[in-house]
Amino acid sequence: MEETRGCSIATRNQRLTAIHALARFVGLHSPEHIGWSGEIRSIPFKKTSTPPVPYLEKLEMDALLNAPDQRTHQGRRDHILLLFMYNSGARADETAQLLIGDLQLATSDRDYSSVRIRGKGNKIRHCPLWPNTTRLLKTLIQDRRATERVFLNRLRQPLTRFGVHAIVQRYATRVSKEVPAMATKRVSPHSIRHTCATHLLRGGVDINTIRAWLGHVSLDTTNIYAETDLEMKAKALAHCEVKGPKRAKRWRDDPGLMAFLKSL
Repeated sequence: MEETRGCSIATRNQRLTAIHALARFVGLHSPEHIGWSGEIRSIPFKKTSTPPVPYLEKLEMDALLNAPDQRTHQGRRDHILLLFMYNSGARADETAQLLIGDLQLATSDRDYSSVRIRGKGNKIRHCPLWPNTTRLLKTLIQDRRATERVFLNRLRQPLTRFGVHAIVQRYATRVSKEVPAMATKRVSPHSIRHTCATHLLRGGVDINTIRAWLGHVSLDTTNIYAETDLEMKAKALAHCEVKGPKRAKRWRDDPGLMAFLKSL
């Protein structure tokens, strides 16, 4: 894999994980192969650096949201889809599987709206929705049944996660021509999820709330956003900056002192 196929370290480690799992299974169910299983499981992983979490800055995310032509039905749907993903931090598959019945949209300004998202392992989490997201979702699902999917394609069939990927990448390519910084970033539905988490963190939301917002089991998974956000690191550094001592004023530049010396 390394020499012939040129696979990266991350790919090779992933394959080795599968081989370790197979060896563990064989060792548990075939005692005569315990020695072989131990030898396989002793093969170490290669060390590699962890790539930074990709996310969009606020201006880049705003440009992506404004990319769809909202004068058309498809453009309005795409805008609502991008806004929903940014609002909720939902994965591509979670967005595609969303049912109208999962939306709890407020009927007055005094109430708040939320969405029920089915995550990995069929785990349920609830995320609040912004008033603008709520207003646009109401126009999208008007006069439709609760059992229908929220996001449909041109043929009125449910979007798949591949369709969600295609929509995000299409508008990311379009925006990259106007925002040069976007051209160097790999924008995907998961990038929008990372963007949601990073912007929540910058907004002062505590890390445990973000963990529940994204549906992470472990807090360690959510901590990566605190580690990769350069803006927050810069602000923290500014608070603990050690400033050098102030330069003392030269005695010759003090008019009062010079006048006193001349009077002696």
